[in-house]
Amino acid sequence: MRLLDLLHPHLDGVTEVVDATGGGLPLGPYLHLPEGVRLRPSPPGYGEPVGGGRLALLSYGPDPARHGDEAACLAALRRMRPGGKGLIVFGHPGAELPYHRLLDSLVAQRCQVLRAAALDYLHLHGGAVFTCTEALLPLLDPAGRPVPDGDATALRLAGEYVLAEFVSRAERARLLELERRHEEDGRALEALRDGTDGERTGAVTRERDRLAAELRRARERIGVLEARIAMLQGSTSLRVGQALVSAARSPVRGSKRLPGELYGMWRGRGKGGRPSAPPAGAAAPAADPAADGHLHLAHRAFTAGPRDRLVVAGVLDAATAADFGHDAVVNRALPHDARQVAERTDPDVLVVQLSACLSGPWAHTGTGAAPDLDRRLAELLAAAHALGRTAVLWRDAPASAAPGLAPFPWDAVLDGDTGVQPARLDPATVDRAGLREIFVSRATRVRLSELARIAGAPDPLDARRVAVLSAPRDDAEISRLVAQVMAQRHRPAEVLVPAPGPAYAELTAGGVTVRAAADGPGAPWIADWSDLAEERSAVHLLDLMCAQECSGADAVAFSAHTAGFVPHVNGFRPALVRRTLWPSPGAGRLFTIRPEEVR
Repeated sequence: MRLLDLLHPHLDGVTEVVDATGGGLPLGPYLHLPEGVRLRPSPPGYGEPVGGGRLALLSYGPDPARHGDEAACLAALRRMRPGGKGLIVFGHPGAELPYHRLLDSLVAQRCQVLRAAALDYLHLHGGAVFTCTEALLPLLDPAGRPVPDGDATALRLAGEYVLAEFVSRAERARLLELERRHEEDGRALEALRDGTDGERTGAVTRERDRLAAELRRARERIGVLEARIAMLQGSTSLRVGQALVSAARSPVRGSKRLPGELYGMWRGRGKGGRPSAPPAGAAAPAADPAADGHLHLAHRAFTAGPRDRLVVAGVLDAATAADFGHDAVVNRALPHDARQVAERTDPDVLVVQLSACLSGPWAHTGTGAAPDLDRRLAELLAAAHALGRTAVLWRDAPASAAPGLAPFPWDAVLDGDTGVQPARLDPATVDRAGLREIFVSRATRVRLSELARIAGAPDPLDARRVAVLSAPRDDAEISRLVAQVMAQRHRPAEVLVPAPGPAYAELTAGGVTVRAAADGPGAPWIADWSDLAEERSAVHLLDLMCAQECSGADAVAFSAHTAGFVPHVNGFRPALVRRTLWPSPGAGRLFTIRPEEVR
């Protein structure tokens, strides 16, 4: 919910909003106050009471520099008078809000909380509207409608108080039990670390495997260096140089021997080893082109840049590897090359899919029926840990199907399927609500994002970032742009406007970066938002991105006459286009969806 959605229904009779937040977070741009209601800052030491026609804007949170001081908030509450209203915003998450610190002051000033709601901002997680009243006012239900007054209101308050206290006692007891278990686990962990136990043995084993891997790589480097030395020692250039240096050191004897040595090198250039000069009068043997004693090193020139995609290695079935391959670099490890795959591909994360251990090359792994495969899997995990990589067990099948996998040293375990690849779906056969649900919570890209978060790797969901390009001309259009963007279920990452300023502060608070259009977009997709008179629903961007992931198109447009790929872009105004094709999407593939499906 936006702040204006919480505030505006309670502005009846209010002509002045007094900003008494006292923190470093100006809330004026969030309010979008209507005509006839003005915002006035409250200077330090402001002591004027807040009565009829006024609304106090307060802030309460864990960061005094941003949310203001608690003492200043309580002092502002003491200035409330009958008829005055207030809006207090919370920097605490809902489950952590210490509302009891404010409740006594609210009751002492006869302030009744009318409504509380969660806010969709980075630093403001909730808010509550209250009023100072002489008599108890009817409560409001979640839809904002007043509940029956009179005895029903008092009975509701009494029941709510008792039940809330009961639930809070249970939650506090559960919290105390969790804290006690946490302390016990901490002490047990310390004891394990101090003793010669399994944890310490595991750490020693991983360190041993790491050192073994380093030793193996060092030996490989030594082998390469020895080959290069042998190649240089057999080099004709080196031998000619040595002969010239020897002749220079002993000019008397060397000058006589030098022509014979050079002749011998020339005659024996096709043979392996160091050729010697032919005996005087003997015919030099013919060179054998098949006998080449030179050692050759294969090399490749390449440019290395920062890794921008998730790299996965592991035990995966073919279908999962293909689905993951749309958004990540995937290297399947087979029993004969598992360790080499882990060491030479340098993955971000090693994944072992439980269902892949039940059939295919790794069939019967973890069941006790294939101990050789269990040993190879243990070697694979040891190699991954030696490289400092995360090993994840993906349990997409019942754990009882391969109980032997549980004892392996996993860094994390993910439960559930590996997701649905939208590219495999036909938008014409799946309803729009189903596509949205898959896109948001069940897509393969979402599952890979969980994997990337565990491994600290690039997030595949970055490929869904959208930049909104708009050019509002006045305050009314700015307010409309902010309202449409904040309402999107798939919120854009950026908004590009001609002149960023304080009027866009609410977008920034909502996690949207506001940039100058001249700087260009940083997101991979651009949404055309130039016509601010157009009505856009909350699923506008969500449906565009759903269509793009299903089709793989370079641009998506609305069309009332056709749905699917169109042979010519001319005649369509893309609503979403790939950044690399902006502003000329004619070279890309265009996919159209019917507007009635998204309205």
